[in-house]
Amino acid sequence: MSFDLKSPAVTVVPPATPLRGRVSPPGSKSITNRALLLAGLARGTSRLTGALKSDDTRLMAEALRAMGVRVEEPGDTAFVVTGDGRLREPAGPLMLGNAGTATRFLTAAVAAVDGTVVVDGDAHMRVRPIRPLVEALASLGLDVRAPSGCPPVTVRGRGRVPAGRVSIDAGLSSQYVSALLMMAALGEGDVEVALVGADIGARGYVDLTLGAMRSFGAEVVQRDAATWAVRPTGYRATDFHVEPDASAATYLWAAEALTGGAIDLGVAADAFTQPDAAAKAVIDAFPHMPGVIDGSQMQDAVPTLAVLAAFNATPVRFVGIANLRVKECDRVRALSTELDRIRPGLAREEGDDLLVTSDPGLAGQELPTAVTTYADHRIAMSFALMGLKLRGITVLDPGCVAKTYPGYWDALASLGVELRAGPG
Repeated sequence: MSFDLKSPAVTVVPPATPLRGRVSPPGSKSITNRALLLAGLARGTSRLTGALKSDDTRLMAEALRAMGVRVEEPGDTAFVVTGDGRLREPAGPLMLGNAGTATRFLTAAVAAVDGTVVVDGDAHMRVRPIRPLVEALASLGLDVRAPSGCPPVTVRGRGRVPAGRVSIDAGLSSQYVSALLMMAALGEGDVEVALVGADIGARGYVDLTLGAMRSFGAEVVQRDAATWAVRPTGYRATDFHVEPDASAATYLWAAEALTGGAIDLGVAADAFTQPDAAAKAVIDAFPHMPGVIDGSQMQDAVPTLAVLAAFNATPVRFVGIANLRVKECDRVRALSTELDRIRPGLAREEGDDLLVTSDPGLAGQELPTAVTTYADHRIAMSFALMGLKLRGITVLDPGCVAKTYPGYWDALASLGVELRAGPG
């Protein structure tokens, strides 16, 4: 029986034995949404396999359908996408929930639409910044406006993307860079994308974007570490396989470390191309994780590592994580607040750093706590790990994991973790 994602809460019962078994992580959300968009912009029929089916990818698929792309779903991990290289003006706003990739990527891609497109989201998305991307698009001569600096964004397209040079401050998110790069192949001529300054959140995700673009026929030349030139090739349909999600794998690696278990993911850590796979080396060091962890290039793994750090032999300071404040929630604040709720003094914010004071003596204690998840899938999944070592950990709104990993609770149950669903 599958876990009911509509349950208001779930209590995780610490397992009596190490977790052992095999769990296949879902397809990468980051790669699936890139591949869906590129397939939607391509001429012909593309077949995507190994793909993630979750709230975020569903919203991307629905947006593409609203703009005239045919998106079929012949299986649990497959999409068949057919397009003619153009997106059409939708009948209404594109409502993208709190899907950051879909919102940022489509804000740029719809600049090639002949007509007006409103890119919008839920209350959480409407406080997530998008001004740097809007200003970059406007600098190319495109009519793009977001009065609040956050969605909704109104794009009045003329059916073309001008050639030229566009600069972007990517300090807040690498997704801005990825959005511009994917759009650039639709240009009337070469489009050069350049960083303002050296800072870029999780550069590895830009590499994922470039790899996906090239798979769909784009030609990109990297001028230097901060500049890319994209030829006006458009995209051509292809068959594309999505690798498993490295961010999802971090929860399973951590569960293995916390319980002394052996969980086979069916894929080696060094086979991932996603930047969050770098967390495996840190997890392998548990309970002697380093005193300072730079999370800048593995941002989505930080919640996993922070929870693991609570049981580490020595304190852990997380640096380079200011961007976590503008994710689905302020993750620095959420991690500090909820760890401190479990045991006062367990964590605190110091500027944009997170200090987890760590206490291996926590393991085995009963510390009844209802963990608030802030509608953030990564807060829910990471704090479930606390329940593997502490009695009384209840995770509120467990259904929010559907954003990227709908089968998360079932995966834990398959390893022998007892989950008690019910009122919070």
